[in-house]
Formats: sequence, structure tokens, C-alpha cells
Amino acid sequence: MNLSSPQDKTRVLIVDDQPSVQSLIRHALSTDPTIEVVGVANDAYMAREMIKKLDPDVLTLDVEMPRMSGLDFLERLMRLRPMPVVMFSSVTQQGSENAVRALSLGAVDVLPKPVSGVTADGLEKLVSRVKTAKRFKRGTDATQVPDRDEHAPQAEFGRWNGKIVLVGASTGGVAAVETVLRRMPRNTPPIVISQHMPESFLVSFARRLDDILPQIVQLAMDGTTLEQGHIYLAPGGNEHTGIRRAGRGYQIMGIAAPKRNGHIPSVDELFLSAVDVAENVVSVLLTGIGKDGASGMKALKERGAYCIGQDEATSVVYGMPRAAAELGVLDEQLPLDRVAQSICASCDSRRS
Repeated sequence: MNLSSPQDKTRVLIVDDQPSVQSLIRHALSTDPTIEVVGVANDAYMAREMIKKLDPDVLTLDVEMPRMSGLDFLERLMRLRPMPVVMFSSVTQQGSENAVRALSLGAVDVLPKPVSGVTADGLEKLVSRVKTAKRFKRGTDATQVPDRDEHAPQAEFGRWNGKIVLVGASTGGVAAVETVLRRMPRNTPPIVISQHMPESFLVSFARRLDDILPQIVQLAMDGTTLEQGHIYLAPGGNEHTGIRRAGRGYQIMGIAAPKRNGHIPSVDELFLSAVDVAENVVSVLLTGIGKDGASGMKALKERGAYCIGQDEATSVVYGMPRAAAELGVLDEQLPLDRVAQSICASCDSRRS
């Protein structure tokens, strides 16, 4: 018996130019009683009209399509009518530049379509990702594309007071991290970021950030000394990323430990590594599912760190910041476009 009422179902529009793939996706999604396929579009222009008419909850989107690529369509969609989008394409292989760009543009998930053909396992994963995507916000600031205007206002920053910035993010974090970093000055205080992503994605993400930002962006490698004007991205793989004191400064520290809260890299591992120097830390939790980072932020707060959380209205998923808020450890909850300003104010000796 199907107990799902029509209003409870996840209404999906499939956008793919290959009839055979359309049929496979439609069949796979239709086997789940909580999903309703409301239409199939062959290209972006057809998809645009069907979205207006059908108002789907979730879009599955290919990249390689006639007349307009899926990535170009995604960028326009997120500016004009933001909604949850799951990319399903052979050119979003794990760790590819296209995959990271799709996440940066606002896609909530990326699933590679095997070049050898769509598999049962791939379709099963797509069904799961589509059901999860419905939980993500639509039509709010949370799904807007980060500001790509090179003249976007930057946070004001004067003389660095020696504080370091630790940032944690998960679902929706690629776009959120970009938004914050684009507003940071070239002479930014050192920033270490733990973003929940597979190792291959993180390599591409670091490369992308280094290409688009004025600061130096690199993967956080054990023994690297933290420097002003540099941003360090936890590489994942088999180690978490932390920091340690080194003389008068700080170094990156690789942490060999199992997954924490289901993740490598873990935000809690990053935050907890800095407890002994908490008075010199500004910790930030951005959008993400779960509660990774909340307990680490609590430990930092108890030792004197300044703690910032992204607010609910601009979070794609208000999970990680909510967990920190519920522990009562946030000094500020801010819209995403004000986070950089707060970081700079906390790290500026003129305001300390």
C-alpha cells in the first residue's frame, strides 16, 4: 500500500538530452513511492518552461546538452529561481573541475554518471540523493549563487593581531566558503578550512579557490607554517587536519585518526586541536548537515575563542550552526555576507 499523499511526494523534473537515460532515470525514481516524476526536459530551454509550469521540488540535471550546457543553465537558474538541483552527468566525475563548479554554483549534490553507461548502483544513489535534496532550502538567500562581481565589497581590515581563523562547513559549503572568502582582503589572517568533501574534490576545490581569489590557497600539509595572506584547505584522505603552536606561530598538523562524526576531514578534529591556543582563535561554522564542529567549538569557546555561526536564513542546511547555537556557544549568528566582516573585526588589532 502506498501511504504517501501527493503533497508529501518529492516532485522531480529530469533534464537530460538522451532518451535512453531519461527512461532509466524515470523508471528508477518512479520505483520509490515517495517520488513523483512530473516531467522530462530535453534541454535547458524546455526545462525553463516546465519549471514555470510544474513547479518541481528537485531537478536532476545533465551537463552536456544541446543549445545550453547544464552548468550555464544552473548558474542562470540559481540567480532567477533557486531550487535544489542534483547534477547527474558523465562530466562530473569525482573530483572534476565541473563537479566543483556545479557545487560552487549552488547544486546541492553531484553524482557522476559512469562513462560506460548508467548502472543500477548509480540509479540507486540518484534516488537517495534526490530524496535528500528535497530537505534543502529553495527560493531563499541560502540557494543564491555567491557574488561573482570582482568589485563586491570586501571586509575592512587593518593590522593583523595574530589571531587565526578556523572554518568548518558541509552541505552547501562550497558556495558558502567562496562567498566568505571573496569578501576577505588580500592580506587576510591565516584561514584553515575543514570542508566535508572527498579527497579528489578537495584537490579541485583548492585549485579553484587559488585561481579565483587574490590570496594564496593551498592544501593544508603537515608542518606548513600558517602565514598571513594564505588560506589552507584540509585535504582529507586518511588524515584529519589540525593546528599546533610552533614557536611564536602555528603550523598545520596532520591527525591520524578514524572518521569523526562520519567524516575525514572533521571540523571537530580541527577545532579541538586548537583548544590550547583558543584565545587566539576565531572559529566559524557554516552551512551543513549534522553537528560536526559543535562540540569542538564549545571547547574553544570555554577557553576564550570567538565563535561565529551562519544564520538559518542563509544556510542551505541549518544543521551544524544550529547544533552550536543550541549549545549556547555562538558569539554571533550572521547572514553569510556578513561573516567576513566579523572575522576581520575580530582579527584586526585596531579593534581588539
